[in-house]
Amino acid sequence: MPIYLDNAATTRLDPRVLAKMNPYLTTKYGNASSIHALGQAANLDLYQAKKIVAGVINGTAENVIFTSGATESNNFIIKGVARANRTEKKDKIIISAIEHPCVRESANELKREGFTVEFLPVGREGIVDPVALRKIIDDRTILVSVMAVNNEIGTIQDIVALAKIAHAHGAYFHTDAVQAVPYLKLDVKKMGLDFLSLSAHKFYGPKGVGVAYINRAVKIKPLLAGGGQEDNYRSGTYNLPGIMGLAYALELAYKERNTYLKKVKSLRDYFWRQLKKEISGIKLNGSALKRVPANLNIMFGSIEGEAILMDLSFKGVYVSTGSACSATNLRASHVLQAIGLDKNFLNSNIRFSLGRFNTKAEIDYTLKCLKDTVRRLRGLSPIK
Repeated sequence: MPIYLDNAATTRLDPRVLAKMNPYLTTKYGNASSIHALGQAANLDLYQAKKIVAGVINGTAENVIFTSGATESNNFIIKGVARANRTEKKDKIIISAIEHPCVRESANELKREGFTVEFLPVGREGIVDPVALRKIIDDRTILVSVMAVNNEIGTIQDIVALAKIAHAHGAYFHTDAVQAVPYLKLDVKKMGLDFLSLSAHKFYGPKGVGVAYINRAVKIKPLLAGGGQEDNYRSGTYNLPGIMGLAYALELAYKERNTYLKKVKSLRDYFWRQLKKEISGIKLNGSALKRVPANLNIMFGSIEGEAILMDLSFKGVYVSTGSACSATNLRASHVLQAIGLDKNFLNSNIRFSLGRFNTKAEIDYTLKCLKDTVRRLRGLSPIK
């Protein structure tokens, strides 16, 4: 039985979610844009899904736009808002230094178009200091984008404070909340969010479907041209099976939130206690307190992280060295560089991300394998 500790990359589809999706793959197959009865029944279900999502995040159903995932949502929001609101006096975008690659590359594309792009630094614990935003924001700023929870080190940002600063300078605020479900109680009104991104496969829903929550009072240029679905915000045939799965998975995530958080925190804390007892020369990356309870990003001195990953994989334990979206890129993590990790240790890190289906027995087996792996690899390492 494989032991999967890479839930920040993707989660296993919940069987209950699959059951919810199944009718839309078989009997309820109508196109939600069609005007006949089958299509209109699909359209009613589509709107119900929007209401469910909006209810969870305390938003408005009409502001929920379904996409192919958070990469599309982030590209749509960041580039769309920047391009639609650019003037001679407004041409600046601010993102944090530890954003997901899809946010960074969206900002870099805008920079090539002549926008000014600035990066908010983070401290050694991976937290953006609101004072840092106050120093670089000005009246030229169109949009500030800071992720709610970092995908690599699990750190939680003070989104409320950052959004207030953005609005005080006439800028809009966006958060990539992909890793925040169900760890944070998402409330677009209380958090002061103009825009928010989600992806279903991070909370036991299907791959290939996400949400761009938008403020319709703000101009935004569509990313995709076509048939004009979503009031021309996002053209393309609705992925209704995925949409229904996303809505139900999100609903379940918050309905069962307390039990889930208690479980993953207990497993993670046990794992970290045992790791510190049984393996020397390790260090936690990111804040120990301001992080989601399912994440452990650990530096293992004197060993390459990829060697640990591959050795564990042969033993049936699946972990990550960082973002799955850049797993084929062997460059050092920009997140670990941003928090000031010594350059000699930038490639010595493993991310363990726990989830709904993990057990204590799996953690015990992982500890056994990890001790053996570290002992063997350190024995081979020229660095002592």
